[in-house]
Amino acid sequence: MAPIRPQTANNLYQRETSGIRVSVRVIFLEDQSRPEERHFVWAYQVKIENIGIVTMKLLRRTWMITDANGHIQQVHGPGVVGEQPVLDPGETFEYTSGTPLETPSGFMTGLFHMVAVDSGEPFDIAIPAFSLDSPHADQRLH
Repeated sequence: MAPIRPQTANNLYQRETSGIRVSVRVIFLEDQSRPEERHFVWAYQVKIENIGIVTMKLLRRTWMITDANGHIQQVHGPGVVGEQPVLDPGETFEYTSGTPLETPSGFMTGLFHMVAVDSGEPFDIAIPAFSLDSPHADQRLH
């Protein structure tokens, strides 16, 4: 398993597991946030690349979202953004989603639950931990 490689200059985080590379770019959404009401919003752009040799299908996702107070929210569900993409070797799937927090910073991590199309073998893909930091918090990675 490759290590997490945060590239904080452009808020890009990457991780490779079982022939799948997951990249996440984070954007704080100032225009949707209301700091005076403890409402902070981020978008995250996810890129899933099949760099292996097996066709894979994304079945489900699990997210762990932790705010600056240590409160953890778990999110489980089928697919991503209403889709369960099938990725042949060399193919990529990208989507954008978002999350609100009551604190000006936090972090997210998770898993994509996949299946190898030919064999039916299930496996999990690690989503890199990524930092949710706003200009309203100390600028540091969690």
